[in-house]
Amino acid sequence: MKYLLKLLAVGFICLSSPLHAQEAEGDEKTAKTESVKDIAARFGVRASVLDISLSPSGTKIAWIAPGPRHTEILNVYDFEGSDGIQAITSNSEQAGDITHCDWVTDNRLLCTYFGMAELPNGTLAPYDRLFALDADGSNPKQISQRRTARALGVSQDGGTVVALDVPGKEGAVLITRNYVKERTTGTRLANDKEGLGVDRVDIENARRRPIEQPDERAYRYVADQNGTIRLKVRALADNTGRLTGQEIIMYRPAEGGDWQILESNTEEDLANSFSPIALNAESNSIYGYQSIDGFESVVSVKLDGSGETTELVSRKGVDVSSLIRIGRQRRVVGVSFATEKRSVEYFDSELAKLAAGLSKAIPNQPLISIVGASADEKRLVIIASSDTDPGAVYIYDKDKGTLEVLLAIREYLVDRPMGKMTPITYEASDGTKVPGYLTLPPGSDGKNLPTVVLPHGGPATRDYWGFKWIVQFFTARGYAVLQPNFRGSAGYGEAWFGRNGYQAWDVAIGDVLDAGRWMVAEGIADPDRLVIAGWSYGGYAALQSQVVDPDLYKAVVAIAPVTDLEYLRETARRYTSFRLRDEQLGKGPHIAAGSPRRHAENFVAPVALFHGDLDLNVDVRHSREMAEALEEAGKQVTYTEFKDLQHDLDDSLVRAEMLEAIDTFFGDAIGAN
Repeated sequence: MKYLLKLLAVGFICLSSPLHAQEAEGDEKTAKTESVKDIAARFGVRASVLDISLSPSGTKIAWIAPGPRHTEILNVYDFEGSDGIQAITSNSEQAGDITHCDWVTDNRLLCTYFGMAELPNGTLAPYDRLFALDADGSNPKQISQRRTARALGVSQDGGTVVALDVPGKEGAVLITRNYVKERTTGTRLANDKEGLGVDRVDIENARRRPIEQPDERAYRYVADQNGTIRLKVRALADNTGRLTGQEIIMYRPAEGGDWQILESNTEEDLANSFSPIALNAESNSIYGYQSIDGFESVVSVKLDGSGETTELVSRKGVDVSSLIRIGRQRRVVGVSFATEKRSVEYFDSELAKLAAGLSKAIPNQPLISIVGASADEKRLVIIASSDTDPGAVYIYDKDKGTLEVLLAIREYLVDRPMGKMTPITYEASDGTKVPGYLTLPPGSDGKNLPTVVLPHGGPATRDYWGFKWIVQFFTARGYAVLQPNFRGSAGYGEAWFGRNGYQAWDVAIGDVLDAGRWMVAEGIADPDRLVIAGWSYGGYAALQSQVVDPDLYKAVVAIAPVTDLEYLRETARRYTSFRLRDEQLGKGPHIAAGSPRRHAENFVAPVALFHGDLDLNVDVRHSREMAEALEEAGKQVTYTEFKDLQHDLDDSLVRAEMLEAIDTFFGDAIGAN
């Protein structure tokens, strides 16, 4: 515990010398002459733009780029200056990342560092810290409240920005603060408060002033576009401190005053509960999600005491997946949903017209997102991409009517031929039509190919049409790839999600197996060269497919996979979310039947496992003991463990080495290459 306290106190901010190198090889080679190592390096390297922000005046941009391996570099470019790109700071900590930076003023940035610490008993403790620095990298300050020696606990939460602008207070931001009680012995100054509050912080000198007193059950505050805290969400817990899944939404009237209860989401009605996202001061209402006829929809709720609810957007057959927000006040301008491809519906008529114009100006990159804006919203940062193009960052100037390309999202894949992703449906064994995406190698006739079935993680997620680096690596190596949105996936309504991919794992895995059978029946897949790979729940699906039908897939790759459902429950006991995980998994014979680790004797195909040892989502124990079980059963298995890496394995060299190893593994198993 002392080790963890020390770790969380210092915050792990690394402001070392800027790094410039990027790990990828063979810039001048063509796809035909590249080695597997070259191709793996190109696709494995992290995206060239991890996060980007536009300054209030619109004259500067800052973006986080990857350095060698796991490092991040914060770059700044002044459109009106002559110094070019300036790398102002970097992070080289293996167990953490600089994840996000925002301009507070034209000369001051506020950034988030997210890290993972490990307690002596093996429990993983995620934490984040905020720090600020000038546009030239000088004057770094830790903005998160520092822990004192008297603290009786650990603050993993370093704060969340609630408002970037505070009227009349330039350089001030509203940030949540997690209060931790302190020992009172020998002092009158010890803090006796606990819970989440909000401070106004001057990011120039890190001085702070409380504006919202802590609430021990609060986990979220929302400000309106005027920088006024108007919404608080409280998460209820049982007498052991574990979350129940119930929430109480509270609001403050426009004229001020005490907090009032807007809605209480009870256990009996959680399926239809309202989930608040943003607040609009002009209409005095909250935007949020609510289930209507079994599908997630966007509604607004009045804050005038009436509780009047208006349905804004719903789509029969799919969930509305996100609110589109832009600007420093994060104003809501539209919604996004996905049928076969993602669509955006704008509330703002000017932006709708702009988006239509941009689609014509960039015809081969139909996925267009506004990711940044100047304070007056006259300059916009836009990312455009497609299934065959990782995309680029553009800056649009409304006054000049100009659109200028700034940065490639993945510079090592520019102009490289990619496989086209096609939405498909296939029939499951019970007659259900299952949606998915088929990607064929560039130039392929789509017949009798080595094939990878690639189920997604989650299971409460889904695959979308668009660029995906691991899919395109496989197509570059000659594989067809099918991504099934099996039952248990999110995005298609409550009935499709069902009892999720754990309690009803047999339905989800049945759909994954039927995906492979369909590929063979259609003549796309060579049945002797049909393999399966997956990450997280996708890795679980890949392994469990061997338990149900060990002869279909000829080789299995599982990255950070779940291998024993009971292990998920046991790991969750260490955290406040235990009750939620316990209810998700349920109890009964499906736990043992649905745990591939317990059925190693069923396996026929060789298995390759990959896992990071700081994985909070799926404990590394899953892969370690899966490998051990397969070895004891006399099965063919290889296991690779990566030190100090989390669930996503965000390390360019590690990803490149893993892709190369997967290619060799599949090639040895099926003679594909």
